[in-house]
Amino acid sequence: MKKYILPSLLTFAILYSACSSNPYSATNRVYKKQAKELARSLEGLPPVTNYGGKVPAYEVGTVNLNLRKPNYVIIHHTAQNSCEQTLKTFTLQRTQVSAHYVICKDGTVHHMLNDYFRAWHAGNGKWGNNTDINSSSIGIELDNNGFEAFSESQIASLMQLLAVLKKNYSIPTANFIGHSDIAPGRKVDPNPKFPWQKLSQNGFGHWPDNLLDTVQSGFNGVQALRMIGYNIKDSVAAIKSFKLHFIQSDLSPVLTAKDKAVIQNLLRKMDQ
Repeated sequence: MKKYILPSLLTFAILYSACSSNPYSATNRVYKKQAKELARSLEGLPPVTNYGGKVPAYEVGTVNLNLRKPNYVIIHHTAQNSCEQTLKTFTLQRTQVSAHYVICKDGTVHHMLNDYFRAWHAGNGKWGNNTDINSSSIGIELDNNGFEAFSESQIASLMQLLAVLKKNYSIPTANFIGHSDIAPGRKVDPNPKFPWQKLSQNGFGHWPDNLLDTVQSGFNGVQALRMIGYNIKDSVAAIKSFKLHFIQSDLSPVLTAKDKAVIQNLLRKMDQ
């Protein structure tokens, strides 16, 4: 009769620990598999192809190359009820949504996607002439149901992360913006309690000066919003998105004299 040796309790404990210590072990394997497939696709030279002219006799690969780097940071709130709920959402293929970073209320930062990979966080958005924000940006999701204030620990972690991203990728100060900025009328995140002024004081995004210039008569506020970067196809939505970011206390769809002064101030900062 064949003799079976039962594993010790210690062996069971080690095996259980290896399986249960990270609840995302299975999805991490999917991530690694997809990353390897992308890496393999980059290893080969571009194939010799007939594009309509004379076909070259051999392949020629340049020696001057690197990966494309992000040029924008888009800040979101999750509109969900917990960090764990968001992590689960971003690890289900059927949701078709992701972000590079998720920051929990306690300041924990989950780096979910390599910065050079394209996350699916911006959706149908536009900023200036850029109509494919996902391809040029890093997405950061803050655990927040959309109505609450952002915790000090969360903002402290965000500041540290932004400093690293700005340094690593030379991201311009003006290119730290919100989801609502790139998707007027479709998105309203981060919510009005987000501390944009504090971010600006640390070099992440612009904020108007305390002393605003007098706006000349005939100043076209909507066209000025377009110059900042907003999509003004729906001018009412563009005004609301601008106010969500830079006014925060008044979200009406009408530009006041003070609103126009803020816009002019922001345009001046862009030219500096």
